[in-house]
Amino acid sequence: MPQRRSHVAPSAAQSELAEALVALRSSLDAPTEFSPEAVAEASAVTPPAPELDLRDVEFVTLDPEGSKDLDQAFHLARDGSGFAVRYAIADVPAFVEPGGALDAAARERGQTLYAADGRIPLHPAQLSEDRASLLPDVDRPALVWTFALSSSGEITEFRLERALIRSRAQLDYVSTQKSLDAGEESPAALLPVIGALRLQQEAARGGASLNMPDEEVVQLPDGTYSIERRSPLPVEEWNAQLSLMTGMAAASLMVDAKVGVLRTMSEPDAAAFDAFRRQTEALGRPWTSGNYGEYLRSLDRADPLTLPVLQAAASLFRGAGYVTFDGSVPADIEQAAIAAPYAHATAPLRRLVDRWSLAICLGLSDGSGAPAWARESLAELPDLMQASSQRASWLNAETINRVEAALLQPLVGQTVEATVIEIRNGGERAGIQIAEPAVTASAPVPAGTRPGDSVTLRVEQADIAKGEVEFAL
Repeated sequence: MPQRRSHVAPSAAQSELAEALVALRSSLDAPTEFSPEAVAEASAVTPPAPELDLRDVEFVTLDPEGSKDLDQAFHLARDGSGFAVRYAIADVPAFVEPGGALDAAARERGQTLYAADGRIPLHPAQLSEDRASLLPDVDRPALVWTFALSSSGEITEFRLERALIRSRAQLDYVSTQKSLDAGEESPAALLPVIGALRLQQEAARGGASLNMPDEEVVQLPDGTYSIERRSPLPVEEWNAQLSLMTGMAAASLMVDAKVGVLRTMSEPDAAAFDAFRRQTEALGRPWTSGNYGEYLRSLDRADPLTLPVLQAAASLFRGAGYVTFDGSVPADIEQAAIAAPYAHATAPLRRLVDRWSLAICLGLSDGSGAPAWARESLAELPDLMQASSQRASWLNAETINRVEAALLQPLVGQTVEATVIEIRNGGERAGIQIAEPAVTASAPVPAGTRPGDSVTLRVEQADIAKGEVEFAL
């Protein structure tokens, strides 16, 4: 369930927007540099050689083009009437010494932070983009999940092992989608089949996915700004299903052993569902039957009103957090959108909590038990991750504010048409969606305005440096 995130294209690198984003990153309450001790550890730690050698398995990675911090690699094969899936995860626990400088730096950060003009990584580049990354044509230690799937995509058996692997290729989403669409031979040839089956499993569980489009802001030759929106490709959704499957397997291991950390989210309450239902009716795309997961899956991605619907649906995906346990399992352990217990266990290069999940799951799988360092620090994880999540949310929101101000600056003094998404402040203001440029904001509206109504607004101010936009009727 990705956040809405904007990206500044190279053509806008020297713009006022770029300067505002640099200033925003400077004001962020987060460390941006690593200590010499942490860098030294990242460069020098030698992980133990795994006993299992899987270098003959033709793993590949699949990420956005140009990625260097490669957390996952997969190998897909048919197995009788079902499938065999190997899912290798970067063995970050093997590189990070508990209690060391690198561990301390990662705990301070919590996760990689993404801004429109770059990122602030969880680990030094020497580790995340080199020694632990599952780059092609080099030997790497990995934590390998092996799944046996039935013909319907249901997990019938799985295990986790530490192994040495060698990825054969670094695939990217766009070229892989084109290759699959063309029917060309590809190491990802079974991904559409297995991904579709796992999506059917998600629907059967009552799960829901919120696939918001990515946005890229570009500066045109005349100095004005435009936004390009890219919806997730099918191959991205299929790939995400491998990660979700692994997270549910990790959760089941930890729940059975009564020790671990889960990603939880409560089911939205009746008021939230009623509000969303009213918004879909106002937008002319009413949710009339089935659960909200079925409704979201039915939306036409080419429909211009799908984006406002997805943005309204974001209110149903709030309230996620982490729960830790050791000795007894809490009563509420489900991630409501996934409709199953779930753990973050597939992105240890970019998210702190995954290192705990993987270390615990490996100990449970090989019989050694959850490591002492992980059990002793379990209780700290929710606060560490909450702090980093708040930091990430703040950065994301403030980045979008500045991007949207840049998009609207050329229109100061002009009028724009907007669709009302939700009513706020007792009816005096509303959340609005402007189609061109693509901006979501708050604005005053006439009395009696309802969600779905169109309003004409004048752009009064667009301050890029502050990320503030003002409208008038």
